Amino acid sequence: MKRLALVLCLVAMAACSVHKAPLVGITCSRSSSGSTLLSSAYTEAVSKAGGVPVVLPTVSTREEADALLAALDGLVFSGGEDVDPAWYGEDVMNETVYMDTVRNHSDSLLARAAVACRKPILAICRGEQLMNVMLGGSLYQDIPTQVPESVGHGGGARHKIGLEEGGFLRKLYNADSLEVNSYHHQAVKDPAPGIRIAARSAEGIVEAYETDQVWAVQFHPEKMIQKGEDCWLCLFSAFVEKLF
Repeated sequence: MKRLALVLCLVAMAACSVHKAPLVGITCSRSSSGSTLLSSAYTEAVSKAGGVPVVLPTVSTREEADALLAALDGLVFSGGEDVDPAWYGEDVMNETVYMDTVRNHSDSLLARAAVACRKPILAICRGEQLMNVMLGGSLYQDIPTQVPESVGHGGGARHKIGLEEGGFLRKLYNADSLEVNSYHHQAVKDPAPGIRIAARSAEGIVEAYETDQVWAVQFHPEKMIQKGEDCWLCLFSAFVEKLF
């Protein structure tokens, strides 16, 4: 609770010092000792896009989640460990499924709080999977096992995705396809009700979707920005613009 109070204090100080620049909370992974872990690629991307990044600790109650969301303008769900298959009615498929129960609990509380208060969400990799499940969808637990014809997913591989007509990526980039990176072994299987698919891989894996509140991508645009692919800053800039 003391850690949450400190974060809220820092959020308030940031709000007073940046002339109303949007405050963007970013969820984190944890080390084996419980320390908060987040790649600087996320905070750098949000900052370059004109937002103020706020690194979020894990929360343990809905009250803590509501307090954080009340102080933030938007939320980025970052990449990381797997979502609990029990949330979409399945047992763990195999040893490739790796979970952090503390983070899963925290992210579920933050997701429900964000949806309830209609705060804009940018969901990245695990974040895309998390929000699909939170909204009522399911996942492929392990793409190589369940979609054996798939190629180029995981390990930082690069592949092209096709952009759906009318989707947010098509509108942002005015292109039929984009080349993206890939660090995932799970993906959307059954899209949640109300989700609009924005991009797919060649074999049909969902690579992006949207709702009126959520932009979700299966790849890691923040990593590409950090490696000099500045075109991906457009995605973060468009998200931050929604927060003003």
